[in-house]
Amino acid sequence: MLKNTLLILLSVLVMSCGGNKSDHEAGHDDGSHEHDATAQAPEDMFEITEGQRVFFVNLNDGDVVTSPFKVVMGVEGMEVEPAGEVHKNKGHHHILIGEEFTPAEAVVAADSLHIHYGKGQTETELDLPPGTYTIALQFANGFHQSYGEKMSSAIQIEVIEE
Repeated sequence: MLKNTLLILLSVLVMSCGGNKSDHEAGHDDGSHEHDATAQAPEDMFEITEGQRVFFVNLNDGDVVTSPFKVVMGVEGMEVEPAGEVHKNKGHHHILIGEEFTPAEAVVAADSLHIHYGKGQTETELDLPPGTYTIALQFANGFHQSYGEKMSSAIQIEVIEE
């Protein structure tokens, strides 16, 4: 029993650190979540102004898809850049499965339900089993700190068998 539990935990650890999966399937794409803990984001970092938003370019609420399916991520009023440094009005995308947003200033989790695109990617493919899902785009700064609900966009999709 203990041996099986350890093997499962080891498998999860390997998968979450990259394992045999591509970086985005492993839950992160920038190689690390380690940042200078003493670094401070600009005081007004999380202020969202009119015209700033994230959106799904090719998917709409209520869409029915088959897996794998393409996801094109859009942003207006901010610039996409790789994770690692913090710049005002810049950041990268995350896809949240089963959640609508990560609260402002909170670090976006890194696991199979919180997928990071820390290399600045704006397209991906998701492979989900049949079912109904809430998926959300969440924009966050270079330290993976969420810009909050105002920089998220959630839709519901149904994945069906081909």
